[in-house]
Amino acid sequence: MLIDKNLVDYEEIFLNKIKDIKEEGRYREFTHFASLPGKLPYIMDYERNREVIVWCSNNYLGMSQNDSVIAAIQNSSVGAGGTRNISGTTKEVVELEKSLADLHQKEAALTFACGYLANQTTLSTLSSVIPGVVIFSDEKNHSSMIEGIKSGKRPKHIFRHNDVDHLEQLLKTIDIKTPKIIALESVYSMDGDVAPLEAICDLADQYNAITYLDEVHAVGMYGPRGGGIAEREGLMDRITVIQGTLSKAFGVMGGYIASSKSLVDVIRSSAPGFIFTTAMSPVLAAAAKASVEHLKSSNVEREKQKQSVEKVKDSLRNAGVNFMQTETHIIPIIIGDPELSKKASKLLFDEYGIYVQHINYPTVSKGTERFRITPTPYHTNEMIEHLTKSLVKVFEKLSVCVCC
Repeated sequence: MLIDKNLVDYEEIFLNKIKDIKEEGRYREFTHFASLPGKLPYIMDYERNREVIVWCSNNYLGMSQNDSVIAAIQNSSVGAGGTRNISGTTKEVVELEKSLADLHQKEAALTFACGYLANQTTLSTLSSVIPGVVIFSDEKNHSSMIEGIKSGKRPKHIFRHNDVDHLEQLLKTIDIKTPKIIALESVYSMDGDVAPLEAICDLADQYNAITYLDEVHAVGMYGPRGGGIAEREGLMDRITVIQGTLSKAFGVMGGYIASSKSLVDVIRSSAPGFIFTTAMSPVLAAAAKASVEHLKSSNVEREKQKQSVEKVKDSLRNAGVNFMQTETHIIPIIIGDPELSKKASKLLFDEYGIYVQHINYPTVSKGTERFRITPTPYHTNEMIEHLTKSLVKVFEKLSVCVCC
């Protein structure tokens, strides 16, 4: 039987959708470059055969080029060969999970292909295995957490960002005997602000809730051993689930959770996103473990990075460039227009050899389009001065109002 192919024009559907995205100013064009091993923060613009300084990398501490991390990959294979249940539970992965459990002072840890999968899979699985659970989620939680909560199909309440009073109002509406999960981040990636962890832990205790904390922008960065904000604040024992990434401060790739043996075992045994996914690559696991172990004992990278952050903030202030005031390593500069942010990013790259990716909707709310500056320990004073002068020139050229 022949079917009329003109019944549905699928290409027209796709092209119209892209057209709408472009008209809204949120079409994404990727910046192509090559990495330069050992030369962070330089990257190679291979189309023009020139080096460019990157100011927006999540490789916060430059651990991807750390000697101990590089050495760790020499004796491991690239592919896992299967799921964790079928030939994928390598020595490297097992040792990494032990290291991560130790980092967060938890009984167990579990690794995933990426942080997104760790959040989405764990939250959806917890929702399905805890009878009658109700979820309380910060309004600025990451997309991966939102998707996990949605797919869990349990009742949810969204509390205003970092608003402890609003969270308590919502908690009061649910019976004390009803199971509850409070899901939040410690450092929010786009604004760089920090959650009021202790106050939220107090509410969790008071209203019979467990806590789920995304520490992806904090692990490696904060705490005496890089355990994150919960470690810095002495609250790790009060957090039920700590979720983290190996892709940012640790400079490798992958995601994980750390919690009690029973909770981790439930995820290991029940979560489709864990069970039916190829295990983490042994070479990545070896590199990640080396990075985690290095940052448990070394504070050098954190201190140098902290100094770089303060120098950039001082330089921007002195030049009259407004940025969101935060206590963290993330420096947001609000531009407030998708087209202007895109043009400013292109000018910086083309004319000044600076790569700062513009951040537009849906990553941030419409009207809050921005640059997100993330200094590393390897940005020099000269690079900081060049960044500031270049930003001022570009903003003046485009009449972008971000200056005092």
